[in-house]
Amino acid sequence: MDIRSVVSENRVLAIMRNVPFEKTLDYAEMTVNGGISFFEVALNSGRALEQISLLREKMGDQCIIGAGTAITVEKADAAVKAGAQFLLTPGTPEDVLAFCAERKIPLLPGVMTPSDVAVCLKYGFDTMKLFPAGSMPQRYVRDLKGPFDDTEYVAIGGVDRNNITDFLEQGYLGAGLASALVPKDIVREGRWAEGSEMIRTLVEKVRAWQEGAQE
Repeated sequence: MDIRSVVSENRVLAIMRNVPFEKTLDYAEMTVNGGISFFEVALNSGRALEQISLLREKMGDQCIIGAGTAITVEKADAAVKAGAQFLLTPGTPEDVLAFCAERKIPLLPGVMTPSDVAVCLKYGFDTMKLFPAGSMPQRYVRDLKGPFDDTEYVAIGGVDRNNITDFLEQGYLGAGLASALVPKDIVREGRWAEGSEMIRTLVEKVRAWQEGAQE
């Protein structure tokens, strides 16, 4: 799996964090029905490894399932064994970067500074997530791409349905949303059709931006 190609084809990453286990499939189906099939399951959520295994078993032909917050080699290894197809880190733990590089595990490592970017490139990872994107100046990614001209970034942190195209306009390849994907009461009350419609509106907004950017 080439993570840059995956992000290019799936501009929106749905981040599953603290979604109750019994609602895992309903949440995923809601998201897929809305037009997003690119998932991160945060490993610091309850029963995250079980969620990954369940999603791969039941929806593996419809989704790409990653594991986030892979902050140690042990967590990374457990996630891959559970079925994660790619990993994400919040920072640049070199032991995890080396682990993924040696085993050719697709990784979206977390960066914020030029030094972070340089570390990721040392291990062969040129597509990264920038966190917290919402706290950075609007020109930050374009400025990073000055010296690091063959890098791409996914915006994580501070992205919501209203501002997602602003991040794409700033030069991010894609963006991830966790609790901002749908309101918490949608999940709590099981209003899955309503949630799908909200996600569909978001996806259509991103698609319209892409079509306009290509003109």
